[in-house]
Amino acid sequence: MMKGERGAALVVCGRMEVQFCRTVSALRLFFSFSSLQSLFWCHWAMVRKKGSLILCGAFLFVAWNALLLLFLWGRPPIGRLGEGGGAEPGAGEEWGGGKTKVGGANGLAGEVIRLAEEVESELETQKKLLKQIQSHRELWEQRKELGKRESEDTQDEKNIEELNKPQQIPAVPRSHKTIDDTKTVIEKQEVLMVTQPRLVMKEQEPEQEKKKMVENEVDRTKPSPQIIIPILVIACDRVTVKRSLDKLIQYRPSAELYPIIVSQDCGHADTARVIGSYGSQITHISQPDLADIPVRPDHRKFQGYYKIARHYRWALNQVFNVFAYSTVVIVEDDLEVAPDFFEYFRALYPILRSDPTLWCVSAWNDNGRDGLVNPGMADLLYRTDFFPGLGWMLLKEVWAELEPKWPKAFWDDWMRHPEQRKDRSCIRPEISRTITFGRKGVSLGQYFDQYLRYIKLNTEFVPFTKADLSYLVQEKYDETFEKEVYSAPLVKVEELQQGGSLKGSGPFRVQYSSRDSFKVLARNLGVMDDLKSGVPRAGYRGVVSFISRGRRIYLAPPEGWTKYDTSWS
Repeated sequence: MMKGERGAALVVCGRMEVQFCRTVSALRLFFSFSSLQSLFWCHWAMVRKKGSLILCGAFLFVAWNALLLLFLWGRPPIGRLGEGGGAEPGAGEEWGGGKTKVGGANGLAGEVIRLAEEVESELETQKKLLKQIQSHRELWEQRKELGKRESEDTQDEKNIEELNKPQQIPAVPRSHKTIDDTKTVIEKQEVLMVTQPRLVMKEQEPEQEKKKMVENEVDRTKPSPQIIIPILVIACDRVTVKRSLDKLIQYRPSAELYPIIVSQDCGHADTARVIGSYGSQITHISQPDLADIPVRPDHRKFQGYYKIARHYRWALNQVFNVFAYSTVVIVEDDLEVAPDFFEYFRALYPILRSDPTLWCVSAWNDNGRDGLVNPGMADLLYRTDFFPGLGWMLLKEVWAELEPKWPKAFWDDWMRHPEQRKDRSCIRPEISRTITFGRKGVSLGQYFDQYLRYIKLNTEFVPFTKADLSYLVQEKYDETFEKEVYSAPLVKVEELQQGGSLKGSGPFRVQYSSRDSFKVLARNLGVMDDLKSGVPRAGYRGVVSFISRGRRIYLAPPEGWTKYDTSWS
């Protein structure tokens, strides 16, 4: 074959090779970018879930690949990077045999490899972009779910606030206003929006409606597993605070749900070291104002009571206004708690929140001495008109009411005044969930040797959160309580004492009619005889319930009691 013919053949082969490489590259790019673009728009459609964006993505996908294909087909031949830039023979050089031919082939292969590498690089970039989109999509979904939960929690809180508003339906008794009928009205409105016949059926089925209202009331008194209940420990200069903290930490089921805040007054260094030794298990705060408080001359011996009131005010403001909790359980540095201490308060929180006739929950029974309580009734709970303290739960709303008028001293007796109590009650147990081991204090052991050292601490874990405690709501409780008290046989105190002729296991009722008769009977029966603003310790509607010689006794005023006489204090 002649040299010219061989050259022409090589040119033709070269063009075919170039054309083939261009075609392969174009197809590779087409399918690679098509796959990526499909993935991209599928992910984007999943994230946005908008029909218009899906159509827009499909259009851009087709347009992009069409433009890419046209670009590659119309691109000049790939060749060596010499003058003229072409791959074909010419430009003053013959594409023939020898070294020149090999160089042209290597240049073509190099260009194809370079283009492939660029495509691979672009593919990697697209993959990274898709991974970022995927990660953002998961993050968006998590945030959306979190936002949904927060909105549900907020709505629940709003519903609780609405349901807690008093006097919403004047024709119905108070506890039903706040627990039953508000929800009934909402249900009827929802039914009306759905279908009228269903509303008619509900009106024709009062028994079913009443049953549902009772179920709703039980639901509102069930414990919320996620509410955070902080424990505020009021401390000063007792290094024995370690005993209190050890038991709190031992029985605490969750550090997240029950954060412990120790608020220290007095600036006592040894006590501060003991508190600090617990590290991250607790939060240690210090009351900054340690100065003496100006008092009138006859109150100088009560300086400690003034400082305690100041400390309580500061510490509670920290809990509610700085830490921003909605409730708190307050204990002092000389209290030891029972194994079911946390269970008790978690179970009773929704009762306290839902019943406006309650304003605290206490772990303490003033008459909780061994022999005055039934050891087999660890799950027995009462309402009481007497503020017990010594391990008690308070809501932020109640603190907002009390804080502006907080007293300078004797805060616990101040809490028992009618102006603060406002006919509200607390919940107390049959067997105390706290005991005090602090004989030394500002009261100089006034009641410790006579009463406090004998208080029985519960040792049995009672699963209160699994029990139905709705019986503690005022309307239910009052009806049952009065029936039990005033249906009990009326007896004289002499019949209950040793050698008395009284037979039977009880319950029995002993009646008092005046301040003096109450004190005499209380002393004879071994219960605390003091009254605050006319209210006896552990009393409810004037009635004090306790055990005497193994029998349930109600020390009660005459039937028809209406209110306390503040002159009895």
